[in-house]
Amino acid sequence: MSNQPGEYYTPERWQNWLDRIDEEDLEPEDDDTAQLLWNMQDDTAIAVVKVVSDFEEGVLDEEEALSEIEDMREVVLAEPEFDDEQALMLVDSVQTSLVCVFYAAEEFVVGGTAEDAPIGEYVGAAADAEAEEDLDTALSYCVQAGTLVIDGAEFDPSMAEEIEPGLVVQWVNGLDSLQTAMKDPEVVEEEDA
Repeated sequence: MSNQPGEYYTPERWQNWLDRIDEEDLEPEDDDTAQLLWNMQDDTAIAVVKVVSDFEEGVLDEEEALSEIEDMREVVLAEPEFDDEQALMLVDSVQTSLVCVFYAAEEFVVGGTAEDAPIGEYVGAAADAEAEEDLDTALSYCVQAGTLVIDGAEFDPSMAEEIEPGLVVQWVNGLDSLQTAMKDPEVVEEEDA
């Protein structure tokens, strides 16, 4: 079975989400807005999980899997063209959460899972590193946690509530989407949002 490039996640698919955000009357504290952003994030995580599972099943080799993930990352992390500052800020939070998802998938494809420590230890270490303003190390710990999530380890996303607000909390939100995608890799229908 050969997969067409971009079959996993097309620029049009991401643009559809951006169009919805552009059209909606967004309220950061509103449940509907939060649900739209979660669906957008989960939809991307599901596409990442499909690439990883096809890699594990031998449908994609390492180079193909990494190329698919990179293509997705370029689409999703590009700066959207919004005039609305609030929309930009909300999409940026989704993009930040997904950074960890993309890197965790790449790390898993290249190196497999991290050493077997509980996910909470990695997240705690990431929070400590962020407190010391060492963001590269903080991201690295979250990525290691992400490889464990891909491997089937479970974590309680509420652990993010015990961390100071910042990047680690957003990356843990991304891991939550990754965990959801691992359990239920069905495409989020935009109409369901």
